[in-house]
Amino acid sequence: MSATIYDVAREAGVSMATVSRVVNGNPNVKPMTRKKVLDAIESLGYRPNAVARGLASKKTTTVGVIIPDISSIFFAELARGIEDIATMYKYNIILCNSDQNKDKEIHLINTLLEKQVDGILFMGSEITGEHVEQFKRSPVPIVLAATLHEDQEIPSVNIDYRQAAYDAVSSFIKAGHTRIGMVSGSLEDPVNGYQKFSGYKTALGDYDIPFDERLVALGDYSYDSGIAAIQALRKVEDPPTAIFVGTDEMALGVIHGLQDEGIHVPEDVEVIGFDNTRLATMVRPRLTTVVQPMYDIGAVSMRLLTKYMNKEEVQDEIVVLPHRLEYRDSTKFQS
Repeated sequence: MSATIYDVAREAGVSMATVSRVVNGNPNVKPMTRKKVLDAIESLGYRPNAVARGLASKKTTTVGVIIPDISSIFFAELARGIEDIATMYKYNIILCNSDQNKDKEIHLINTLLEKQVDGILFMGSEITGEHVEQFKRSPVPIVLAATLHEDQEIPSVNIDYRQAAYDAVSSFIKAGHTRIGMVSGSLEDPVNGYQKFSGYKTALGDYDIPFDERLVALGDYSYDSGIAAIQALRKVEDPPTAIFVGTDEMALGVIHGLQDEGIHVPEDVEVIGFDNTRLATMVRPRLTTVVQPMYDIGAVSMRLLTKYMNKEEVQDEIVVLPHRLEYRDSTKFQS
């Protein structure tokens, strides 16, 4: 049997209330008494019951984190930023994988609330009315990370995805390209699809380049879908000489798909990815990409959540972090 708070109190010769004060860091305990309690805790191997403490304090110091794909390099970077700030503020993390499945996302939200978490960080794709209804009914604060809600009713941390895509496509145009392709996620995805596609199309329009829907290929964010996209784009009459890709992983597929057909990058076709994950430096040629500060998005979203959980003042509920282009070898131009 594991030791209980009663065992510690009896061993130290104090009340259970005194043991509780020591465990919870209450300063109103005499140094000698505190030492007796700590010695008893060590001797008995006592571990405080987090559930019982949570019921007493109405806080569990636990945060639920819902991520679409735990195996993704992108979300792993985000999770690291979340974890580091959670540790700094003494919160524990319950990490959940949703597979970007709406029903599973709703189920996980309810499961985490049943676990009495103090707050939830949510990463997903499309935020539906059902999601918003769940968020608004939640008794604890919820913050979106790398996830957009069009009406901006839910606190969130992102970059300006539309502007980032616009900047990438504009750099191609300034380098002299007029046949610019895009490999995108589903256009129903507000981040990896619609926002980036909107920036791509707007850049073309601002520079008086006609939009050609044949130059847009849709993927599922995977390496294989990048290869498949190239097979489709190369069949187009007058194929693209530059390709903007919605994620780094798909961009690797694009580069390898081009190389499989004997097309050189960047000499024949230039490629820009998005995210600046570690994959960008693992491919040859190394990938020019939009830097999305994944770690910072995770860290800032966790800090924003701690402010809500601790009733601190929040000046900006909608946080937009800066982005930039990191020029490497998949483009001939370097600025």
